[in-house]
Amino acid sequence: MAYCTLDDILGMIDEEDVIRHTDDFDTGTVNTSATDRAIAGADALIDSYIGSRYSVPVSPVPDIVRDLSVDIAIYKICSRRDRTPVEARKKYDDAKLFLEKISAGTAVITGAAPAPV
Repeated sequence: MAYCTLDDILGMIDEEDVIRHTDDFDTGTVNTSATDRAIAGADALIDSYIGSRYSVPVSPVPDIVRDLSVDIAIYKICSRRDRTPVEARKKYDDAKLFLEKISAGTAVITGAAPAPV
């Protein structure tokens, strides 16, 4: 189960921008294979940070985890081409910083099940 969806991403970035960064075959549409890979990569990164503290994948997905997945996936999508927008890089850096805090135990994911001992 993915932590976010394409619809979540489209709620934060214009579809035209997603098309520009993913349309490898000039179809004029979102390449969902590329967005699925970006989401899977974002979720794997999240799990790698939080897996020592929480049971992963986290289910149900808390809002904070969905938001982290969206921000990381957008960065991964935008970094496929051109220069990554400053805002996308900033949100990605902020997401990684927050994940580091979770990993260190100085931030928590409310409602997430602890990792098995």
